[in-house]
Amino acid sequence: MRRRSLLTGLAVLGLGLPRGGRSASLPASSPLRSLPSPPPLRSGSRLLAVAPGTWWEDAPSQAARLQRLFAAAGWRLEVPAKAMGRWRWFSAEDRDRLEQLLQGRRDPELAGIVSVAGGWGSARLLERGWRPAARPQWLVGFSDASALLLAQLAAGQGGGVHASLGGDDAQWNRLQRLLRGEPVEPLQGQGWCRGQAVGQLVVTNLSVATNLIGTSWFPSLQGRLLVLEDVDEAPYRVDRMLTQWRSSGVLRGVAGIGLGRFGWKEDDILPGDLTMEEVLQERLGDLGVPLVGRLPVGHGRPNLALPLGRLARLNGDRGLLELI
Repeated sequence: MRRRSLLTGLAVLGLGLPRGGRSASLPASSPLRSLPSPPPLRSGSRLLAVAPGTWWEDAPSQAARLQRLFAAAGWRLEVPAKAMGRWRWFSAEDRDRLEQLLQGRRDPELAGIVSVAGGWGSARLLERGWRPAARPQWLVGFSDASALLLAQLAAGQGGGVHASLGGDDAQWNRLQRLLRGEPVEPLQGQGWCRGQAVGQLVVTNLSVATNLIGTSWFPSLQGRLLVLEDVDEAPYRVDRMLTQWRSSGVLRGVAGIGLGRFGWKEDDILPGDLTMEEVLQERLGDLGVPLVGRLPVGHGRPNLALPLGRLARLNGDRGLLELI
C-alpha cells in the first residue's frame, strides 16, 4: 500500500500442517464469543474526527460533507482544526496527532473516534505511546488506521470497525447499522478452499499489518478469522509479504482467511508472471483452513464495513462471511 493510496480513493515451512479442503478446528482456548464492544450509538452521540497519518485532502469541504452525513444519522462529528492541518506529509507533527487521539481517550462522553485520512503515520503514534481507552470505544477507519485498529484488538477490546467514509448509500448504511448494534447482511465472495470456521474477526491492510509483526500491537491470530486487503502492491510484493507471514509463524492456528480487494497496475505483471489471485491462493491455500477470496472489502468500492473482534463464520463452500 503506497502512502497516498487511500487519499486517492500456514503453514509455516516445516510445520506439517494439513492441506486445504476440510473444516478448520478451533483450539480449545480460543474464545468463541465477541470481544466487549462499546454501547451502540444513539441520537446525539458524539464522535471525533482525527487524521492520524497523512494530511486530509480537501479537508474543509470533506469535513462539511461528513458532518452533514453524521448529522443526518443523528450523530455529531467534531472536527478539530488540527485534523485539517498539514505538516510535511503528515496532518501535523507526531505530538499533535497523538494529542488528537488522547483527547478522544480522555473525554468520557465521546462515543468514538473516526479516522478521516489515511496515507502513513498511525504506527508512529503507537511508538509515541498511544493506547486505547480503558473503556471500549468505537474506532472507525481502514488503510493506515489499521495500525490503530490492530493495537486496540491486541489490547483485548472490540469496537474497531474496518470501514471507509466514502462510497454509496448502501456502504454508509451498513456502517450505520453496525454502529447502532443492528444486524447486517453477510458478505459474498468466492470460495477458494472448502470448509467452515467460526472465530473473532481480524480485518486489516496487509502492508500495515506486516510492519507490525513482532510488536506488541500485532494481535494473536490463534482461532481467529483473518481478512486481508491491499492496494498499489504488485503481486510479487504481496508474495513477499505473505512469505514473511508464513515464515514468522503468525498464521499458525488461524481458523480461516478471507481476502478482500487487492488492486494493482496492469504493468506490475509481465507475461509469465504469477497473477495476484495465483499468489494469494498459492501462499494461503495450503494452510488447511477455509479460504474465501473476492470479498467486497478494501480500497475501492464497495468497501463494506467489518467489525474487529466480532464473532463471525467463514464459509469456504459458499464463499460467505457472516457475523454471528
